[in-house]
Formats: sequence, C-alpha cells, structure tokens
Amino acid sequence: MHIKTSVSYRIFSIANHLFLIFLALLCLAPMVHVLALSLSTSSAATAGLVKLLPIDFTLSSYQFILESKQFISSFLVSIQRVLLGVSLSLFLTITLAYPLSKEVKDFRFRTIYAWIFVFTMLFSGGLIPWYLTIRMFGLIDTIWALVLPSAVQVFNVVLMLNFFRGLPKELEESSFIDGGSHWSTLWRIYLPISLPSLATITLFSFVGQWNAWFDGLMLMNSPAKYPLTTYLQTIIIQPDMSKISMLQAKHLTEISDRTTKAAQIIVGSLPILVIYPFLQKYFVKGLVMGSVKE
Repeated sequence: MHIKTSVSYRIFSIANHLFLIFLALLCLAPMVHVLALSLSTSSAATAGLVKLLPIDFTLSSYQFILESKQFISSFLVSIQRVLLGVSLSLFLTITLAYPLSKEVKDFRFRTIYAWIFVFTMLFSGGLIPWYLTIRMFGLIDTIWALVLPSAVQVFNVVLMLNFFRGLPKELEESSFIDGGSHWSTLWRIYLPISLPSLATITLFSFVGQWNAWFDGLMLMNSPAKYPLTTYLQTIIIQPDMSKISMLQAKHLTEISDRTTKAAQIIVGSLPILVIYPFLQKYFVKGLVMGSVKE
C-alpha cells in the first residue's frame, strides 16, 4: 500500500511540474515573440512571418530608438523620477503605516485617519480637479508633478500597517523600557525586520513610477521633460526624405511601426526585468504577511 502511494505521489508530482512548466512557457511566449519582432525586418514583421525567432536579424529598430538625444534625456528623467518617487513613497508609507498600526487606545484618531485613506481608494476627484490642483501648486512642467501626486499609495500603506500589526508587541515594549521613543522604535526595531514588506512596496512603487506615462503627457509642456514611457508612446516615424542619406534611407526601410513598438516594449521592460529577480524572494512573503490582519 505504501509503495502504491509513493508511486502515485511521484506521478502526480511529475505531472504537476510538467503542467507548471507548460504554463510558464505560455507566459514567456508573448515576450519572446515581441523580442523576435523587434529584431526582425519590416517586411518580415508586416508579412506575419515572425513567430518565436527573428527573421532577417537586424538591430535597426533599437538603433532608431537609441540614436535619439530625446531618448537619452527621457531615460534620465525616468531615472530621476524613480529615485525621487520610490524614496519619497517609502518614507511616507512607513511613517503613515506606523501610527495607523496602533490600537485606538494608543492613537485616538486612528479610525478617522484610516477611513480618510480608505475613502481615497474608493472615490477619485476626477481628472480635471487632479490637473487643476497640480497647476495651482505651480508643479506643471517640473519633476515634482510626476512624483508628488502618486507619493502616497494607500494599498502600500495597508500592506505595511498590517505587517507592523503582526509584529510582537513585546518588541515595542522592550524598546520603551530602554528609553526609546516611537521614532527610534520604528527605525531601529521595526524596519530591520520588515524587509519582506519593504521589498514588496518598493517593487510596487518602482513599477508604478517606471510604467506611468499619462501624467507625463498631461503635466509636461516640454517634450524634453517627458519620462521614457511617455516619450516611447509618442514616437512617430516621420522622416524628412529630402534631408536623409542613402544609408539612412536603407535603415528606415528595415523598420516599421510594429518593429519599433516591439523594441519600445523590450526597452521599457528591461529595468523591471533586471530588478525583479532580486526582490522576488521577498515578494510573496511580504504580500501575504502584509495582507493578513490579526
């Protein structure tokens, strides 16, 4: 009986692994197809010949994107936005989550503040009030217009405060006994053991800041101040044929709207693909621990 159970378990385990590998390949296939498109010529892409491997391999689409000074400028704007946005978002999320994680007897107005934040998750003021508010503060056409409106993500605050509430109360009590304040307790006791949740909200904030493009289009008057994703959304191939060389003309025949868009997707995804493997091991743990309330 034991042998039959062991054999059945091994068969199930193998079948389960094969099924999961199949699902992983299905998820990977669209990205491989987009990469193949970006490395193929215009004629092959237009004819629908590109599947999972490039046809008539060429880097022309990437060359078209990367040779632009606007691309470099927009890339630097996105880097600046991510550095400022993620840092500010982490600081505000942590300092908001800590007091909101306390009981009502410790923080009398906790419930009122919590409902104010929940209200913002359920209702939005709308696009026009959002724009008018940013303009009223004089933030239009500045990097702060991209950073400040999205600095506080309530979902991240909820994850963090629930993680804090799950920590042993004895940690805080021992800190107070040793003469520590709430500030020192937060930064010296809570944060060092909150790495899973911190990694999770860092990833959420990084992805949100990097992928956002609509606010750049609405709030930046000068295309030179567009973040990368906004710039990639506005790329249009409209060359002046009277001012280009034969080599440039040949180069333009190798690219098309499909291949350049595929190249844009790959370029825009690279930072996320680079950073995710380093945070992935904390991601599930932080998400689960931060979403469970005692």
